[in-house]
This record gives sequence, structure tokens and C-alpha cells, in this order.
Amino acid sequence: MANRHLSRSIVLQTLFEWDFLNASKKEDFWSDEQLKDALNRNLKEFAPGLEDDVFVTSLIKEVLKKQKVIDEIIEKAAPEWPIDKVSIVDRNILRIGLTELLFGDRKQVPPKVAINEAIELAKTFGGENSGKFINGVLGAVYKEIGEPGKEETSKKKKNSDEPVDISKLPIEKFGGALIYARKDGNLYLGLVHDVFGYWTLSKGHIEAGENEKESTIKRIKEEVGLDIVIKEKLGENEYVASHPEKGKLLKKVSYFLAESEYRELQLESSGGLDGAKWFQLSEIPELHIYNDIIPIISKAVEIISHIK
Repeated sequence: MANRHLSRSIVLQTLFEWDFLNASKKEDFWSDEQLKDALNRNLKEFAPGLEDDVFVTSLIKEVLKKQKVIDEIIEKAAPEWPIDKVSIVDRNILRIGLTELLFGDRKQVPPKVAINEAIELAKTFGGENSGKFINGVLGAVYKEIGEPGKEETSKKKKNSDEPVDISKLPIEKFGGALIYARKDGNLYLGLVHDVFGYWTLSKGHIEAGENEKESTIKRIKEEVGLDIVIKEKLGENEYVASHPEKGKLLKKVSYFLAESEYRELQLESSGGLDGAKWFQLSEIPELHIYNDIIPIISKAVEIISHIK
């Protein structure tokens, strides 16, 4: 077994112990000394010769440091599975995989390697459906962050992939808005920040039979607490997403330009978002924004510049 894979299994075993003690309320937290003792014990028993493994120590510390935000990401990617309903093994495999996927050094651990390693842990330590579940959640997150490193895959492998017939996929519709407001002669754009680290546009799910504009207005009000007036449609984005239970589906998002009064954004409690803020135009280029959202914002700014 490769040293890195063995190291991840030690991290998993140690996290299992930590999680079990927390769940059973035998411990409220682990001190650094308790963590070190548990790691050393597991290394000595299951991986003799790796007692000084820096990778093990750094990985488990990073997992525990990012645990709260990672758990929010898991619940966003698998909304039917609250974190306390996911098995201890599976949720800690996800914590390891997502830590490496989102916060690791991609030169050391490429995204595909992080995902594949997590799947292998699931096959070894999880239940019958763990591999499929882990693959579905990590695949959904990988797709959401823009599939980094995808261009590095070989053309041979790319050509052998079976194409997805999007006409046969179930469709989920969303309505979103680029919200603008004016204050003291300055123009501001209201954006939300998601748990993947991107600034993006507020949006919400459009149920079957709902009016597109009316539903968007309602969802924006629910998400950021603003009463908006839709000016015009900016365009549509669509992409294939992987759901851990439903499989592949087609997400269609209609985006609108919307005006609002400038007042404090009140972000609803959500596992998918962790911030909302107004920005002046000069600040926008410095933000971390999804590639498919940039043209929407650019078009909106051009339209706003002609609105008196």
C-alpha cells in the first residue's frame, strides 16, 4: 500500500475515534495532546515505520481546522443527508477528501487524486454503497468549483468518455439576480459568498408551475432580505450536475438585472452561503467569481451605465 494511502487510512481511523467520542458525548473536544496520542497509537499499531509521518499530522490538523465549513459543504452537496445522518465512516472520508480537494496543494495532490483516494477509502472501510455516495458528493463539489485540472486529463481518456445526452436529464430550474443599488452617487452590486469560496449571484429554486420572475423576486427576498424590482433578463446558464442520490441532472438558471434600495443585506441561514455584501464596481475585478458569472456581471454593468 502506498505510504500516502496508508497515511489517509490512519487519519480516517483517528477521525473515527474523535467523532465517536464527540457523538457519544464522552469528550467535548480533543486537546492537541490527545490528538497526538491517538495518532501515535494508530501509527504504531497499523503503520509501523511511519511514526514520524508529517503528512498524517498536517492532514488531520487541517481537517479539524476546516471541519465546520466542510460539514456545510457536505450538506449543500447532499441536501437529503444532514451531516449527523451520514455514517461516521462516510462523513470522515468526505472530510478528508474535501479538505484535500478544496484546501490542499493541487501540485502535491491533484483534485482527481483526492477524489479517487477518498473513493478507495470508502471501498475499504465503508459500507456497500459508500463508494457511490462518496463519489457522488465529491463529484458534485468538483463540478461546482469548475473541475480544476480537467484539462490535464489525456485526450484518449476524454474521447473514450460516453457523452451525456442532456435532453434526457431531469431539469431543475433556478432564478437569480444581479442586484444593484445607488448610494451617495455611487453604484453598488450585491453579491453572496458561498462555502466554496466564490462571490456569486443570489438565486433560488423555481418550483414547477411558478412564474419565473415572481419566483425569483420571492427567492431573493428570502435569501438576502431585499425587495427587488426586475429590470430585464440578463441571460441563462445551464450545466450538468451530479447529485449523490438522483445522479446527473441539468440545472438551468435564469439571471435578471434587479434594482433595490441600498440597505443591509440579511443573509438567511443556509448551509450553502456564508456571506453577503455590497461592492463598488472598482472592487469587483479583485473578487473570486465563477467564470460563467463574469459575463452576466459585465452585461449588467453595461446596461446599468445607460440607466439614469
